[in-house]
Amino acid sequence: MSRLRAGIIGVGNISGIYLKNLTSVFADRVELLGCADVIPDRATDAAREYQLPKTYAGPEEMLADDDIELVINLTIPNAHYSVCKAAIEAGKHVYVEKPLCIELDEANELLKAAAAKGVRVGGAPDTFLGAGIQTCRKLIEEGEIGTPVAATAFLAGHGHESWHPAPEFYYKKGGGPMFDMGPYYLTALVNLVGPVASVSGSTRITFPERTITSEPLAGTVITVDVPTHIAGTINFANGAIGTIITSFDIWAANLPRIEIYGSTGSISVPDPNTFGGPVRIRRSGDDEWTEVPLAFGHDENSRGLGVAELADAIATGRDHRASGTLTNHVLEIMHGFHLASDTGTRYALSSRGTQPALMPAEF
Repeated sequence: MSRLRAGIIGVGNISGIYLKNLTSVFADRVELLGCADVIPDRATDAAREYQLPKTYAGPEEMLADDDIELVINLTIPNAHYSVCKAAIEAGKHVYVEKPLCIELDEANELLKAAAAKGVRVGGAPDTFLGAGIQTCRKLIEEGEIGTPVAATAFLAGHGHESWHPAPEFYYKKGGGPMFDMGPYYLTALVNLVGPVASVSGSTRITFPERTITSEPLAGTVITVDVPTHIAGTINFANGAIGTIITSFDIWAANLPRIEIYGSTGSISVPDPNTFGGPVRIRRSGDDEWTEVPLAFGHDENSRGLGVAELADAIATGRDHRASGTLTNHVLEIMHGFHLASDTGTRYALSSRGTQPALMPAEF
């Protein structure tokens, strides 16, 4: 199989695991040629560390390189749209970290532009392709809990200011618990239950100001501009009902991450921000939960798996799973919770999300 020639734009905190995995675990499907950053030294250092064959003075130089077939966009969310647009205009496939972009109209524009250019859009998270959530999906497809009728998803914590070196972004537009962590939970839910027809929601800002206690900005006061507690109801297209809470306002909780409830049993789903984790099932009549062995590979930190699966899909002419259609659907769901809260109405989705196919066990 020929390898897809790729380059990374954005050499920040998340880039290390992509560089590591794409030059080792997934090197049979992806040939990573180089990386670029607005701070050129970052790209130079990464290229040297991972022995990449090319170095670029900046993103524009990479986009002009005819050898690059796929751009992996690891920039900050505010730059996702502009970098993806430039890559598409250059005739390159693009895979972007979550979220696809911040605004819905920008996301729709990217997908239309990609279709016109004949290139593909893919995006994070790809954790749903890992061993844990794929094992849950297999159990559901095999009828182990009957027909899914409901789901719950909870992200409950107290934000980033006590540990992140630069946490202010998480309280500005494009941040907040829904846009930060919601993609992991909602992508998992769409994968496990199916696309969403409508949502309702309630949001609030509990603490209008927050004080950073982590270094190097300890003592800095942040003004909070986005909701930090979001409670939503999800109406899946197949009739199942979901409940989700994402919050930066909670000091402690004993909530599960995700659970799927079927007509004959329930599944406890592992943390959707990981690729593995314990999978548990309890069928009607059981006295306790039973842990299920993972039935797929990639239970370690396998970021880059979505890039490899995209490369394989391009090579074999099939649809890819961590697709622009999926990431756009998840983006609209997140906006939908906020819009429903603002208007006091149920929000009907216009995007037609698709439930990705089960991963082949041998991938």
